[in-house]
Amino acid sequence: MLTRKIKLWDINAHITCRLCSGYLIDATTVTECLHTFCRSCLVKYLEENNTCPTCRIVIHQSHPLQYIGHDRTMQDIVYKLVPGLQEAEMRKQREFYHKLGMEVPGDTKGEACSAKQHSDPHRNGETKADDSSNRETAEEKQEEDNDYHRSDEQVSICLECNSSKLRGLKRKWIRCSAQATVLHLKKFIAKKLNLSSFNELDILCNEEILGKDHTLKFVVVTRWRFKKAPLLLHYRPKMDLL
Repeated sequence: MLTRKIKLWDINAHITCRLCSGYLIDATTVTECLHTFCRSCLVKYLEENNTCPTCRIVIHQSHPLQYIGHDRTMQDIVYKLVPGLQEAEMRKQREFYHKLGMEVPGDTKGEACSAKQHSDPHRNGETKADDSSNRETAEEKQEEDNDYHRSDEQVSICLECNSSKLRGLKRKWIRCSAQATVLHLKKFIAKKLNLSSFNELDILCNEEILGKDHTLKFVVVTRWRFKKAPLLLHYRPKMDLL
């Protein structure tokens, strides 16, 4: 089968940030229009603007930062296409934290470890000690993966239904990771209620519809800061379905 080689130059426009013209780092996508930028570039831009830098669509009149989200898939694609980019970025981050005398965040450590495994294939003559170390690292990583975010900060939630068109949950009190998003809750409720799609739901806090990419930590800090636990959320069918 014939294959056609594509030069990196030909796809640069799809994997570079419009704001800094560099390859995407910590790729972040605007949920309204799906245009992607470096997170640091986009956050800095949205401090004084509320529109997308590419298409100028209004993201949100007052809180545009609530409608952007990390695009892990795009970032993985960029790292795979551009040789050495991930390793260079991890090195810069480690040097930055060491310079400030701060501990390197766990995510950076994990990505650096992953990058090293991808960039350093097994070579002839590797010692048994190296193999043992790799096995131990893999076992530790597996234990972390099996933790199911139990070590994360937890949030207690009460899920109430405020519509006669949907039934209430049998168990409306749940406790989960603060890093879970509103989208996770939508999928959870849809599964419990046997709905055909989680897109049929809106979740509200203080009568305000929450964005699907909001983390529960963000909701607590911005909508429930001075109130006691649990975090009270309501769900209902989307307005266009009423």
